[in-house]
Amino acid sequence: MEDDLLRDAGRPRRRRPSSGRVSMAMVASRAGVSGQTVSRVVNESPRVDPATRERVEQAMAELGYRPHRAARALRTGRSQTIGLVVTTLATVGNSRMLQATAEAAAERGYALTLVTAGESVADAFERLAEQEVDGAIVLNEASALVPAAQRPAGLRLVVVDAPATADLAVVHSDHVGGAAAATAHLLSLGHDSVHHLAGPADSFAAAERERGWRETLVAAGIEPPAVARGDWSAEAGFAAGDALSAASAVFCANDQMALGLLRALAEAGRRIPEDVSVIGFDDVPDAANYRPPLTTIRQDFTALAHRAVDLLVAQIEGTAGVEASAVVPTLLVERASAR
Repeated sequence: MEDDLLRDAGRPRRRRPSSGRVSMAMVASRAGVSGQTVSRVVNESPRVDPATRERVEQAMAELGYRPHRAARALRTGRSQTIGLVVTTLATVGNSRMLQATAEAAAERGYALTLVTAGESVADAFERLAEQEVDGAIVLNEASALVPAAQRPAGLRLVVVDAPATADLAVVHSDHVGGAAAATAHLLSLGHDSVHHLAGPADSFAAAERERGWRETLVAAGIEPPAVARGDWSAEAGFAAGDALSAASAVFCANDQMALGLLRALAEAGRRIPEDVSVIGFDDVPDAANYRPPLTTIRQDFTALAHRAVDLLVAQIEGTAGVEASAVVPTLLVERASAR
């Protein structure tokens, strides 16, 4: 025991950082480089060779170094903060996008600040401008308010779920393609037609999903039946049960409305999928545990958030060669609710 202690006493020990703030000088000492090299790594300068950059980043991780945001803002003219504008977090899509956007922003070294918009998204923009954010991402329902809103000069924007325009960067899932895949799948199962439980009439995503459903039926020589419409909630899906009680196949614009519809049909004595096949949209985490497990169209919220953040950061940092808009693919996930 004493021999072990004597041996350990002769070994050089790494100095642990104090409980105070870790400085660039401490990082430089740990990495064996100059303070200027550490500064270049922090500010993402290309004038650092990969091996040195890796050594500095390892020293930062070991010491728990975090760049001083205010000091970086003075050097770069950027706050390293982006805003996220929503009208509500009650919907599954918005909640999942908030989580995914926060993670994507953090990976790019940006903080995220959330602002809710009421009737006027311009007020949300003004609040973000007062906080000196570098740019903002606008989600879903709030996106429809952007074209008419006055924007502060220089506020960079990316809009999620909106029509493509010449002056806005837009990101959205392939709503049309996903709806077409759901409708075509139901027709391939032998159904003569497919009914549709649509989302709100003023929603871009709902309109695109309805378009994909309608165009697929028309292409198959089938007259589209009357649309039932809901507000994305399970309650709306349950309320649509009467209107869809005679259907043999239903494509729902989201999984929550599909959940309510499944209950309504079951209470009406209709078996799923023996009497009625049902497909949803989103692939929420609980979809595999619906009764029966729900066939649905998967939106990749992680990819959607990363594309939105990448487009915004490209505007902020002046990155060349990045597309102005993006469409993220969707995927049909087959389970037991359709056959």
